[in-house]
Amino acid sequence: MVVLDYGSGNVHSAAKALVRAGADVTLTADRKAAVEADGLLVPGVGAFDAVMGALSGSGGGDIIDARLAGQRPVLGICVGMQVLFSRGVERGVDAAGLGQWPGTVDQLSAPVLPHMGWNTVSAGEGSRLFFGLEDERFYFVHSNAARSWELDVIPPFPRPVLSWSEHGEPFLAAVENGPLSATQFHPEKSGEAGIRLLSNWLGSLRSN
Repeated sequence: MVVLDYGSGNVHSAAKALVRAGADVTLTADRKAAVEADGLLVPGVGAFDAVMGALSGSGGGDIIDARLAGQRPVLGICVGMQVLFSRGVERGVDAAGLGQWPGTVDQLSAPVLPHMGWNTVSAGEGSRLFFGLEDERFYFVHSNAARSWELDVIPPFPRPVLSWSEHGEPFLAAVENGPLSATQFHPEKSGEAGIRLLSNWLGSLRSN
């Protein structure tokens, strides 16, 4: 298991949480190790364009592309989820994302920002991430989010599992789309519920 150490995100906290969830974890930006690992976790903290710059500078986008081309699982967290979309608009800066999913990440319409603290998640039907965690709360720290889902999946490909939360308005709290999954909240800051969610993700790797 690799946590992508590309210069952004709580890499040490994420690594410790994965260890607690039962993983053998390496922190690295080495392409070979990151592409060939059983699973890759991509954290992200800060501005959308800054995270994209760090990913581009370390070859992180190419690593994610190579993994997904080989159906190798990837989990994005917080801004590591946001950059999977086509665009991010933050404080007047319009930046291109990785484009794994169509759509724009922008500011929530809410009376108080950032959205910081514990919140419930409405888990999508058939979610593996939230199995046994449907009534738990998770820890969020963000002002921007994906507020709609634009990818039209045509059978025989399975439909993505979309999980939602609400702060001022509904937003995507998590996506499970084949080998690519992501959470807007921080599992590594979400106590035992977050550890169990990471354990669910690890379990899905072993069953694939």
